[in-house]
Amino acid sequence: MLHPTRAAPELSDDFGPRARLPRLPAPPPIEPDDRGVEDRGVELAGPGSAPAYPDPSTGLAKFHVPEIVFGPHALAELGHCALRVGARRPFLVTDPGIVAAGWAAEAVDHLRGAGLRPVVWSDVTPNPKDGEIAAAYEHYLDSGADVILAVGGGSCIDAAKGVAILSSNGGTILGYAGVDKVVQPIPPLVMAPSTSGTGADVSQFAVITDTDRHIKITIISRTLVPEISIIDPRLLTTMPEELNAATGLDALTHAVEAYVSRAHNRLTDHHALHAAHLITSNLRDTTLEPRRAAPRIGMAQGALEAGMAFTNAILGITHAMSHQVGGLLDAPHGVLNGVLLPHAIRFNAAEDPHRYVPLAAAVGIDVEGRPADEVADELASFIRTLADDVGVPKGLSDLGVSEADVPTLARTTLADACLATNPREVDVADVFALFRQAL
Repeated sequence: MLHPTRAAPELSDDFGPRARLPRLPAPPPIEPDDRGVEDRGVELAGPGSAPAYPDPSTGLAKFHVPEIVFGPHALAELGHCALRVGARRPFLVTDPGIVAAGWAAEAVDHLRGAGLRPVVWSDVTPNPKDGEIAAAYEHYLDSGADVILAVGGGSCIDAAKGVAILSSNGGTILGYAGVDKVVQPIPPLVMAPSTSGTGADVSQFAVITDTDRHIKITIISRTLVPEISIIDPRLLTTMPEELNAATGLDALTHAVEAYVSRAHNRLTDHHALHAAHLITSNLRDTTLEPRRAAPRIGMAQGALEAGMAFTNAILGITHAMSHQVGGLLDAPHGVLNGVLLPHAIRFNAAEDPHRYVPLAAAVGIDVEGRPADEVADELASFIRTLADDVGVPKGLSDLGVSEADVPTLARTTLADACLATNPREVDVADVFALFRQAL
């Protein structure tokens, strides 16, 4: 049951408390080859038999997502959601931009309205740093806080996850790089994203910058999936235009990489395709009319579905590469993905283009009767055009990457956990060539 509290200030008539959600387009149809096991000649074995599924679309699927509260004014639920997971003195992680926009104050009001005594930590920067996590954790300990909340973008949410990891597992945050290194249960997490793209509010990922080695580490653990994600599209209206573009392209990259991932399944496929459709249908409109409700709600849902897909299917070479550039140069993650994704699509499609055909159909490309390699190439071009339209640079050199950086970036990319589920095997020469193409 929802518990309305003090209404937030109105930003647009479209976001009024009684505004109806616009009708969103239906998901695109699943590709003809994914019709269910009974249509593909696969027989289901009886009790006691060993699993033998060669195709992820017919196999066992595990799908882990938080409880989700979605819609305009959902932030009003923050206090009651925190109470339900045991909060008395919640630790709210945010950043100076969210404070300046007024969302942190609204969040604190909702928490106090529920009888809670929040502690606010706002010293988070883009691409959260290991030292920031350590400082936030010390403040968490000193304040006697319990449940951990975040209101902000992916950096705030990842920082909150970092505090949660240290609170019950100890050590330093860099010690948890990789998969399933977080072994002890962490405090409950409640997240309210302010961007439409990172997926951190529903994912099992946290990405932290190692400031000594100038790389990003990826922490993957089921324990990092928050208990509750509160998605209020009003929060998206105060994003700067460049952040709106970056996070939107990040979400599109999540959808594409999750769909072609080696770990995909029929559940992740559904959400990845619909996410790609929603994002490509709405991202341009959010730049033209930033306070109009329908595109913001569409982008909020697209980012959510892309996050639900990639946290269960994992990602691929685009993210493995962009993490390294972000760690080296502190460059915006979503912008890097927008530059790299078309190159990654062409690289993967050179071995097998067929998984890109349903994605192309989902974004509105005519695929009927066309060769898969031609369709995949058009999808890459389509995404590059979208990136152009929202102001993303054409090459990594525009973001400060030089030829001299490429050998280091290629080497560190091979250690990124996201590479494990890329659909094509990769070696250092492949990554080196891709970085040079993307310059």
